[in-house]
Amino acid sequence: MALIKSISGIRGTIGGVPGESLSPLDIVRFAAAYGSWLLASSDGNKKVVIGRDGRISGEMVQSLVVNTLISLGIDVIDLGLSTTPTVEMAVVFEKAAGGIILTASHNPKEWNALKLLNHKGEFISGSDGAALLDIVKVDNYHFASVDHLGTVTKNETALDEHIKAILAHPLVNVEAITAGNFSIVVDAINSSGAFAVPQLLTALGVNQITVINEEVNGRFAHNPEPLPENLRALCSEVLKQNASMGIAVDPDVDRLCFVCEDGTLFGEEYTLVAVADYVLQHKKGNTVSNMSSTRALRDITQKHGGTYTPSAVGEVNVVAKMKATNAVIGGEGNGGIIVPELHYGRDALIGIALFLSHLAKEKKTVQQLRNTYPDYFMSKNKIELTPGFDLEKIFNNLKEKYKNHSINTEDGLKIDFENDWVHLRTSNTEPIIRIYAESNSQNVADNIAQKLMKDIQEAGVSTQ
Repeated sequence: MALIKSISGIRGTIGGVPGESLSPLDIVRFAAAYGSWLLASSDGNKKVVIGRDGRISGEMVQSLVVNTLISLGIDVIDLGLSTTPTVEMAVVFEKAAGGIILTASHNPKEWNALKLLNHKGEFISGSDGAALLDIVKVDNYHFASVDHLGTVTKNETALDEHIKAILAHPLVNVEAITAGNFSIVVDAINSSGAFAVPQLLTALGVNQITVINEEVNGRFAHNPEPLPENLRALCSEVLKQNASMGIAVDPDVDRLCFVCEDGTLFGEEYTLVAVADYVLQHKKGNTVSNMSSTRALRDITQKHGGTYTPSAVGEVNVVAKMKATNAVIGGEGNGGIIVPELHYGRDALIGIALFLSHLAKEKKTVQQLRNTYPDYFMSKNKIELTPGFDLEKIFNNLKEKYKNHSINTEDGLKIDFENDWVHLRTSNTEPIIRIYAESNSQNVADNIAQKLMKDIQEAGVSTQ
């Protein structure tokens, strides 16, 4: 069992002992802390938007959260089954004080989480998250009397409004997409993508849509993280259907990757690269991605005369850096696209619309488009953190060992070699160290990652 409390929310496995898993007590405490923090900082605005992905535990968690907020005197706007970006945008549409997304994103079915938003529909800041955690520590809540309980209002049009805003984006070209006559296979991973992605594609003029893993039951047909080893069925179905492409999203539809017409992967790292290429062709400016993302975004940005800036990992960090650099597009190499003109949040739906617009205008196949971008290869690995591990000691040893190379400690430890890099950092969502390495050769990237994993293993941390 696992429970992770952080400034961005609370995440854990369902069941088990309170304080060691995401138990009903932990859900109520955290929801009460968020509601208490919101009431103290929202100048009388008592509206909160709630939405969830298709997880098995979703309805149970939602019931606990909604009723906890009502007991504080908060008025809940319930989106029901939704996507993370839809909830983010609905906060603004509804002029709410904040929002909660009930999703563990790419984590397996056993997990769920509360992701917390401010009045802008953006993830709460580090300082706000720290204040919320302080409330949890002391159980400092004040519940409303019976005459001042909150209310629940259903909103069944939030996705419609989200898609309407996407269609209105100046770079989304519905006419070109319709003329492109695309046939698309979607892996909806038994969650919100099953209804959100087809609705978007239909609105964009795509008539040939096949959905696999379309039953919204939370019993994920495969590991829900959209990585190559998890997308074999999608690749096969693209070939079987003789489709133009495949689209994969994660359970809450904030990550996106594509499959080429020949059944090969476009590469999740290149989702942002391709969309940025399209945006920068029409709107000159700067870009941001986290420092675990491919160098290809830097190359494309410089090609278009802009400046690329890396950020620490995590959406809140990427958004902060985007605002600081006035970036026109940004995101993360895991397939997260952030388009400020729409909203400051990762959004697979706007990513799909812009990618299809780009493809239609270029009149290329997906594979032909991929061939226009520089080739970098990434190796993504993880190490399980065992009890008693000394991360500081491990990182200090590595800094000493690789002191003759460029080292960045803003977010974990990143070592830049002449043509390659490796980044080590603890996950915000799982008890692991992530190890990402990139090179212009897959073998070299894998070897760099394996070398660093061996270095860490020698320090007494088990690998998986």
